[in-house]
Amino acid sequence: MTYTEMQDLLMRELRLYHYPIAVKFFYDQEAVDAFKAAADEYVVPVKPMTFCQWEIAARMKGQVVYSEKEGLGCSNAHYSFGWKPFDEGEVKSHAKYTRDLEQAERFVRSKARMPEGMIGIAVAPLAKADLFGGPDTVHFYCDNMQAYHLAVDYMAAMDAHPLRPAITMNSSACGGNVWTYVNKDFNMLPACSGSYNAGKTERGEINVIIPGEAIGAVCDRLVERIEKLGSSSITRPGDGFPGADVCKNCPLIVFKKA
Repeated sequence: MTYTEMQDLLMRELRLYHYPIAVKFFYDQEAVDAFKAAADEYVVPVKPMTFCQWEIAARMKGQVVYSEKEGLGCSNAHYSFGWKPFDEGEVKSHAKYTRDLEQAERFVRSKARMPEGMIGIAVAPLAKADLFGGPDTVHFYCDNMQAYHLAVDYMAAMDAHPLRPAITMNSSACGGNVWTYVNKDFNMLPACSGSYNAGKTERGEINVIIPGEAIGAVCDRLVERIEKLGSSSITRPGDGFPGADVCKNCPLIVFKKA
């Protein structure tokens, strides 16, 4: 499938509210130049913003966003992306979450970080991932049952079980994508305080992040289930809605042809 076909499939069959976000981490200037030449239109931050605010444009408006270090206004994301070294300021920014500064330092040091030398980052709807040669990660903002369907299809497609997502303090969108990139594995985590406010994550939404190299296999598995069972639904095979909230043996919620 093309990335456009993958996006159409996921939006239609999982009833996604937001576009899946293709995330690209650039380490090569020639790749950056090629992306800019291929993109008919891309936007850049007018002033420094958070990474999860960049993603708003991709997942809600379908825009392609590109930025380098200067367009990022979040110290936690700077640290996760390898754009700033460990320092006391980063420890103090986590003090409100931890028992003491010693614990805050250990927690900050335990976060996944991108290798140093990254030039810039692009976020875009999955359908536009060809602009930069495919995604490094694919980030979904979705509800509980959509997340469950993605997790089940990932486990089956990649023969991986059980999954062990990584939740870190104060870095769900940025740190969550970094963890998936570094570990080449599925991640599922709630919004952090920053991505809840700045990134406009709804209370009922959860983050699912899949390695870019695995998204094709996950979509193939979704198609396989649909062909075998008649629909994308795991909770009620054959039902057109993934996550229909009807008890398996309920004798009341039943319909017949008029």
